[in-house]
Amino acid sequence: MIRRPRRGLPASLLALVLLAACVLIVVALVQRLVGERPFLSYDAIAERVHATTWHTLPVLVWGGVAVLAGLVLLVLAVVPGRPTVVPLTEEAGFDSGITRRGVLVSLRGAANSVDGVTAARIRLGRKKVVAHVRTSRDNTDGLADAVRVTLARRIEEIGPENPPEVRVRVRAVTTRGVR
Repeated sequence: MIRRPRRGLPASLLALVLLAACVLIVVALVQRLVGERPFLSYDAIAERVHATTWHTLPVLVWGGVAVLAGLVLLVLAVVPGRPTVVPLTEEAGFDSGITRRGVLVSLRGAANSVDGVTAARIRLGRKKVVAHVRTSRDNTDGLADAVRVTLARRIEEIGPENPPEVRVRVRAVTTRGVR
């Protein structure tokens, strides 16, 4: 059970662009049918299109932009996004999962509970968890190991299907500045 994000933003932007183009065309056609002077003159557009050749710079530039936009949309459609749900080990035949945010909050709380940690920032990747912790201690010996053990224990409690490797980076902050 791996839920992936929907590609709503690119689809919405493309839909808005196409909707705007359609509205402009429909408004111009209705103005022409009613007998008013259309703000988009069909004759002026047709004359300009017939006068333009394939080798002019604007045609090549806009063609390149269209191809690039199409490739970007194709890549966004094909490449899977970051999972929004982390699958858990299957128990009693049930598929279950926890949100990435839930895992991050749980791991941040575990890292902050270690004695000497003043702040923790957690990054959750597919195969590893990287914890950046700050401490006000002058001596940071053993702190990284304590945080690593605590995070590994919390990951074991959560029970993800593929447990990630834990890496910890400690940064000592003193009253005189960052060391």
